[in-house]
Amino acid sequence: MQITVHHCARGSGNGALGAMTTFTVPAGVRRRLGALAAALALTAITAHPAAAAPAAPPTALSPASIDRYVRDYLARTNLPGAVVAVTKGDRVVHTAGYGRTAAGQPMTARTRMPVASLSKSMTALAVMQLVEAGRIELDRPVHRYLPEFTMADRRAEGITVRQLLTQTSGMADSAYPDLTRAQPGTLKEAVAALRGAQLATTPGTTFAYHNPNYFVAARLVEVVSATPFADYLSRHLFQPLGMTHSTSVNTTADMPEQARGHVRAYGTTLVLPHPRWFTAGGHGVVTTADDLSRWLVFQNDRGAPVGGHRIATAATLALTHTPPDVPKDSSYAMGWQRSRDDGGPEQIRHTGELLTHNAMATLLPDSGIGIAVVTNTGMVSGDDAPQLAEGLIELAEGRPPEVAEPFSMTADWVLAGLTLLAAGLGVRGVLRAGRWGRRTAQRSWWHGTLRLLPYALPILFSSNWPHCWAC
Repeated sequence: MQITVHHCARGSGNGALGAMTTFTVPAGVRRRLGALAAALALTAITAHPAAAAPAAPPTALSPASIDRYVRDYLARTNLPGAVVAVTKGDRVVHTAGYGRTAAGQPMTARTRMPVASLSKSMTALAVMQLVEAGRIELDRPVHRYLPEFTMADRRAEGITVRQLLTQTSGMADSAYPDLTRAQPGTLKEAVAALRGAQLATTPGTTFAYHNPNYFVAARLVEVVSATPFADYLSRHLFQPLGMTHSTSVNTTADMPEQARGHVRAYGTTLVLPHPRWFTAGGHGVVTTADDLSRWLVFQNDRGAPVGGHRIATAATLALTHTPPDVPKDSSYAMGWQRSRDDGGPEQIRHTGELLTHNAMATLLPDSGIGIAVVTNTGMVSGDDAPQLAEGLIELAEGRPPEVAEPFSMTADWVLAGLTLLAAGLGVRGVLRAGRWGRRTAQRSWWHGTLRLLPYALPILFSSNWPHCWAC
């Protein structure tokens, strides 16, 4: 195999061709390049095998229509597994598991799954229970109840409890990217880690989604109630609501083996351990579809008494669903986001992301419908739960679910393109290795570093900057 390179004549502004250089590629390199091209071609063909178009699902929200839609979605997208809970008013319409766990076991309505930032609504309710009990005031500074909460920015002394829950405290990833720091093991350590942090904005002026807001809120519950946070949730939320398979963990390393997940790339699903992240308060709840159905019913039924016991008033729940007056452009309430898509119903919802899982919970106040979906994939395939939830909303409205292409499919094509680019640049580098070596000796170190950046693109793309995904 020979490659001929035309060199532009020096000083020729019209791109005229100058001398030609012919390289003979060794047989070993030819075989490797051929294998690489074949592998990439196979990836492009098999990453998303053509599936038979699913038959039109019935346009009614029933166990049969839910099962059919979710199973079709899994077959079409190669999603390994999902759990789903659907409710209406005080009634559970359906709970089920689909596909398989990372260990290869069938998913069921009792498969334990991490719900990531769906946990924030539970932390917010725990704080609001203490507000109802008169032990916390929403508009008092956090420091009044939690003296250990200090920051390097004196403005932090004025952060209120309400501002923590509505994520308007002024803390932000831009000032304190928590996932790039050493991960704490307890809520006390998580709050102590903020002592050297600065605020990004003045408290109460700007919304910024930032997990440490909810680390501090959970520590507040722990200190004011004199109860470990996980125990508080168990006694005051999970047990009264019958959520008997739910718990809260401090780190991803504490999640049960059953809760392991996957990462998808190049049309392939990989079982991977999650890196150790601190999760308590912000994204640490592990639960099941059955338990999520009870949470949805409680939220949509205005906190109606469960077993003769009311754990929060209707007014408290309404407050957790209502965005603050300031800032005016914020749709974030307290662990929930309230919005209305074009032409769609009003939704009270929240998403959750880990590297190996993603989740979505949605309340439709106009119809009393509640939907929760958790899938055992994450990273660039992190839109499966929202896609499934949107399809279930369309079923609830009596419309056939739109068959949308998940972002994971687009991501695979982009990732394949970046890989081809990196491979092409690699081949070019092999062919020019001799000249490159001679010229590099005469250049500064940073010049070579810049030339290596394109090879890192696939890695950077698939990593997705972890702090963006712990939400």
